[in-house]
Amino acid sequence: MEKQSTSTLVAIKEEIVRNTSKYHPSIWGEYFIQHISHTLAMVSSIRAEELKEKIKNLFQETNDILQIMDLIDGIQLLGLDYHFEKEIDGALSLISKHDAKNFGLYETSLQFRLLRQQGIYVPADVFNKFKDEEGNFMPTLKEDVKGLLSLYNAAYLRIHGENILDEAIIFTKNRLASLLDKLEQPLVILVSLFLETPLCQRNRRLLARRYIPIYQEEERRNDTILEFAKLDFNLLQSIHQEELKEISIWWNDLALAKSLTFARDRVVECYYWMLIVFFEPQYARARLISTKVIAFLSVMDDIYDNYSTLQESQLLTAAIQRWESQAIDELPEYLKDFYLKLLRTFKEFENELESDEKYRISFLQKEMKALSRSYFHEAKWGIEKYVPTLEEHLSNSLITSAYPMLTCASYVGMGQVATKEAFEWVASLPKILKAGSLIGRLMDDIKSHKFEQERAHVASTIESYMKQYGTDEKVAYKKLMDMVEDAWKDHNKECLNPTPVPRPLIERIMNYSRTIEEIYKYDDTYTNSTTTMKDNVCMVLVESVPI
Repeated sequence: MEKQSTSTLVAIKEEIVRNTSKYHPSIWGEYFIQHISHTLAMVSSIRAEELKEKIKNLFQETNDILQIMDLIDGIQLLGLDYHFEKEIDGALSLISKHDAKNFGLYETSLQFRLLRQQGIYVPADVFNKFKDEEGNFMPTLKEDVKGLLSLYNAAYLRIHGENILDEAIIFTKNRLASLLDKLEQPLVILVSLFLETPLCQRNRRLLARRYIPIYQEEERRNDTILEFAKLDFNLLQSIHQEELKEISIWWNDLALAKSLTFARDRVVECYYWMLIVFFEPQYARARLISTKVIAFLSVMDDIYDNYSTLQESQLLTAAIQRWESQAIDELPEYLKDFYLKLLRTFKEFENELESDEKYRISFLQKEMKALSRSYFHEAKWGIEKYVPTLEEHLSNSLITSAYPMLTCASYVGMGQVATKEAFEWVASLPKILKAGSLIGRLMDDIKSHKFEQERAHVASTIESYMKQYGTDEKVAYKKLMDMVEDAWKDHNKECLNPTPVPRPLIERIMNYSRTIEEIYKYDDTYTNSTTTMKDNVCMVLVESVPI
């Protein structure tokens, strides 16, 4: 979690020089503590259950493959699929057996995407039939907007070696962009939305909020599904508002934002971040634990990166390795409170867990210890003005990206699906985790780069690339973004069945990468949360959907 802000050098007694940045205060204050969420009448919940049963029947009422695919697609875009996992799995089994030779571009692409999203491998050569003798996509496809958009979103599920999907992205992106001025509503909104960020890389909760009014105008609209989508969004939002109230009270009581005024005060944004990772009601415990962990990591990041001297960072790292309250004797005064509250919070996590789950905290502690060591390593590079090689940088930032730590944290509260083997798998730093870390580090560095270098700061991957390969900034940006694209291909490959751990666990890692895509796409909107971050939080956590 990098920052962008004005630098100041503050000298204090004993000639200690601190390189600090001034961050804007929380824009939410006590809003979510005082906010009274719209209490939905019991009749809303009863009505939602009635609608859910009607939608389940829709899966039984048709044998038409295209209608079934459209049904699944609409349900997923509206964020309702967690209600219909059994029905969708059964339908996808039928869809996977259906011969697509007579499908057009829209249907072929939709079938490909729905199956790949579920981890079912479909060869990319199903799109060969849409190429001409010269190996180009047929000119007749250029007017098929629905088909082009379907192919565009399918192609982003590409893995390495699927050149036809690389070509499809270029072909569809250019053509859809050129057609924008000619499209009518709601298609123009939908195309613009996905040209900004393709479907598979989007925050599903925010997408559902944006898609509801689009779906309302679509020809394929089903009024039962539409009504259920609106009710379900608002019912979930009430749950999320209550959780955020609880988190905000916890954060106020913790009072770290008051004692460590140099750190970013972003607990609402932390909760929103975790809402991208899991919004479903059954993950409430996991969401609250993960939010508390990322709130601590944000403060810890600012301690190492924005305030402490190298000696103080070394003392904090040593104390975290010891993980015992007596270690505060070695810490500077301003870090003692943070350290004790960190230990206390982890103990509270352990108390929340069932007896056969308590082992998970030892995995979380190990990740915290590794993260502090890597933060210190990075801080040392900054003090020594050392520019590491790109490989050195990426090796260390695999940990400082906090992906392993946050993935482990997300599993802690998830229930029986998260086995001890799953925690050992995360600790082994599997390929999908490395890919996610790479996406996080490079996107973060590219968007924060110019602001970071305005103050004395550790060399980013931009400097490492420029020094190692003798290029300028522009070339470094381009090459690192190519690496991000490759990392997404690794992501997609690792999501194909059979996966090493159950799909709900894989999905959390994918969602962490989706958070990066949203939060760091144009700016560091976590640090500068007055930007699109504020708008998105409002859409998801403040404004209900009009019924």
